[in-house]
Amino acid sequence: MKFYFPDSQDQIYPRYDFINDEYPDERVRQRDDLYAHQAVKPAPYDGILVSKAIVDGSVKGAGKYSAPQRDRLYRDGVKTFFGLPDSMQSLGDCGAFNYINEEYPPYRIEDVLHYYTECRFNSGISIDHVIFGYRPDAPDKDVDPAWVKRREISLDLAEKFIKATESHNRLVTGRKQHLEPVGAAQGWSPASYADSVVQLQKMGYKRIALGGMVPLKTPEILACLEAISEVRESGVGFHLLGITRIASMERFAKYHVTSFDSTSAFRQAFMDERNNYHTADRSYLAIRVPQVDGNPTLKKLILAGMVSQSAAIKAERECLKLLRQYEADENFEVQEVIDALYAYQSLIGDAKKLKKVDDYRDTLVDRPWNHCRCELCKKHKIDMVIFRGTERNKRRGFHNMTVLEAKMRKLPLT
Repeated sequence: MKFYFPDSQDQIYPRYDFINDEYPDERVRQRDDLYAHQAVKPAPYDGILVSKAIVDGSVKGAGKYSAPQRDRLYRDGVKTFFGLPDSMQSLGDCGAFNYINEEYPPYRIEDVLHYYTECRFNSGISIDHVIFGYRPDAPDKDVDPAWVKRREISLDLAEKFIKATESHNRLVTGRKQHLEPVGAAQGWSPASYADSVVQLQKMGYKRIALGGMVPLKTPEILACLEAISEVRESGVGFHLLGITRIASMERFAKYHVTSFDSTSAFRQAFMDERNNYHTADRSYLAIRVPQVDGNPTLKKLILAGMVSQSAAIKAERECLKLLRQYEADENFEVQEVIDALYAYQSLIGDAKKLKKVDDYRDTLVDRPWNHCRCELCKKHKIDMVIFRGTERNKRRGFHNMTVLEAKMRKLPLT
């Protein structure tokens, strides 16, 4: 089972100054920064997925790449741009979520093939149109006509894409430069997904990405996989788009799922309400110490004269000082740290976050950073559980992926 991490230009700067919370003047963004596979060993994933939408932009506007970054990706290729070792794979897709509200995908076959081949991806997924709906027993005539149309569009574009890819590959001499075409299957039920797979197999696809399953419950995904497995031809493998669900990976593997991609473990570090720092057995709540000059609510209160800026800075520094003292001294009183965190959150006045302060006790008492063997936790210790700024939060996301990688490695499917 291979895990692809979807790129969104998430990097860390290895020499970030955590004491003063600042970058050195000589730092050159992106050039000096590290991706997760460069920051931790072993690399926490088997490959990287890069969407055309975040590189070239889409109907929603510009992508996340600057013009020089985009030019360098096209010029140097995905392997050099990301510093990927030879053992890691690259997979391109169109980023269908970026045009989900459009009647028809905004890309032409030649544009997508140009993106995949110029950037030298190992594999590329055909253009698809996401169906967000699940009616397990509904035939075509009883579902939203837009769903039927989207499945037809996806299959039509898949047929054109594999023909274009085969033509391209015939013109390229070395097989290493060949692009592996991956067909995208969409559906709203086990039967419709299975029919999409049948049609994609007839076109010649040996690898098929299953899209639109992110909102589905695990039993619904398994029902679709069971139906798909009944029509699967020998040698065909499946990729789950946007799905992790490690507890079900063994069952997914039995239905010939060979790869998946997900940002879930990474994003939980700073997007989840509670499960921010992962361990093999459980998750912990990260300790919020907002930056006075980076918290919009606090800045508004200061500008309105409702909070003293000097008092906020003093409270912020007191929290960081006590957290470091707590890390250094196993006998340091945890309540003293909790009290300081409570006092700081009281200034901000967010009642929801104020209620969570006492929940930080578990994180502090258990000291999970001391038990983690990843390089980031060994180096940054308690800063890994402090919810504060992109450098800490992304490092915690990278750590979470090392935990996911370790869990995957222990499963009999890897």
